Amino acid sequence: MSAAAHGHTPAAWTGVIIAFIGFIVAGMAVVAATPWLFWVGVGLTLIAGVVGKAMQMAGLGKQTVSSAH
Repeated sequence: MSAAAHGHTPAAWTGVIIAFIGFIVAGMAVVAATPWLFWVGVGLTLIAGVVGKAMQMAGLGKQTVSSAH
């Protein structure tokens, strides 16, 4: 079980931080009744997934374990 990283990688943290900011922006927009800002927050949340996946593909995500012994 020591091989389980539980997402403690730069790719995961960057994605989570961007998504968190997106949720905050969208939530503030709902309270302020600003629809365009809500969609900016939704866009940030979607971009978080793209950035996280791109960073993973660039080698900043969890390293896969080779099964060839």
